[in-house]
Amino acid sequence: MIPRYSSPKIEKIWSLENKFSIWTKIECLVAEKLAANGIIPKKAAKDICNNAKFNVKEIELIEKETKHDVIAYINNVSSHIGKNSKYFHHGITSSDIIDTSFSIQLKQSSEIIINKLSNFLKILRNKAIQHKHTVMIGRSHGIHAEPITFGIKLASFYCEFKRSLERLKLAKKEISICSISGPVGTFNSIDPSIEKFVADKMGLYVEKVSTQVIPRDRHAVFFTSLGILASSIERLAIEIRHLQRTEISEVEEFFEKGQKGSSAMPHKRNPILSENLTGLSRYIRSAVIPSMENIALWHERDMSHSSVERILGPDITIATDFALSRISMVIKKLIIYPENMKKNLESLGGLHKSQNILLALIQRGISRQKAYTLIQFAAKKSLISNKKFEDLLIKNPEIKKYINEKDLEKLFLKNNTIKHIERIFKAAFHN
Repeated sequence: MIPRYSSPKIEKIWSLENKFSIWTKIECLVAEKLAANGIIPKKAAKDICNNAKFNVKEIELIEKETKHDVIAYINNVSSHIGKNSKYFHHGITSSDIIDTSFSIQLKQSSEIIINKLSNFLKILRNKAIQHKHTVMIGRSHGIHAEPITFGIKLASFYCEFKRSLERLKLAKKEISICSISGPVGTFNSIDPSIEKFVADKMGLYVEKVSTQVIPRDRHAVFFTSLGILASSIERLAIEIRHLQRTEISEVEEFFEKGQKGSSAMPHKRNPILSENLTGLSRYIRSAVIPSMENIALWHERDMSHSSVERILGPDITIATDFALSRISMVIKKLIIYPENMKKNLESLGGLHKSQNILLALIQRGISRQKAYTLIQFAAKKSLISNKKFEDLLIKNPEIKKYINEKDLEKLFLKNNTIKHIERIFKAAFHN
């Protein structure tokens, strides 16, 4: 991942230094348990654990000749161990180390992402509660519908991101897998107790039945969970972009001192962070299909998944981490314009009361179809002629047969509070 979208903490997880450190921990644990089982001398296990060191640059040089990264690593570490190096990597295969290490890196990354998502949920919750009663127009198909509050809008996002948090916790467990079962997964050259020992020490679960690799449906669950999270981030980013449009102007991204919006037009204040999040979300989602295609490997193992995962593992987790940091900052610093929300709500002269009028007419004996037609006609005329919706309804002789002017005025004067807002917030934040 390019430095622009990287943070040191999660980037470090995917460094060669960390990868080879994990490999070394796994190899040392394997040696320790092999010695305990009487398979290799205890002195050999001690030498391996005390002397196993590696040099990244030397491994890269060796790999140029061997064309095999694990053999290059084994050769480099073995040079530091001494005569007992013959017991290093005893009875296991490359995938045992690579796959178990990849599980640990994904687990480490998911812990950072889960923590960041948890903090973002707190930001969303606080902002939703702050604007619990900030009334605004709700929109469907981009068109004015009925009133909601900005708090309710954010509460909806809170619930969506909370679902993502639960999915990520499950996905973390799904990929926290240790597989040390030797060639083709039959434990022919390594006892199953080794796998259990390493799994317990590394905080992993044992794969019930592996091939030579951990089945890739697990990884597909992980990357799909990140893809869904990215889609939720984009939905929120798009909401901000729409509400910041000049003709709406109900919210606005915080504009830093000294920030510029356009090289040509000094007045511009663009929602660039939300637009950036839309782009990042597209990229994160792009991992979903390759991760699913990685499931279908030949027989007990092929390498077609490897190149994909070397890119997706670091890039997608790093991009997700960055996206969560950015959306957290956007929402925390988001500028809200309640006065513009009120102005937009009232801009169509009460058209958002159409359902209230419809229900009132039905209750007074008019058929639904007739009431709907009368109100729709008045609404259309109001929009075209710029005449007040209320006046057009009052002057309609058919409507006056069922509801008098005073009762109609009461319906329009009725405030825009949300009757069941307490129930909505309780469902969102107290379950």
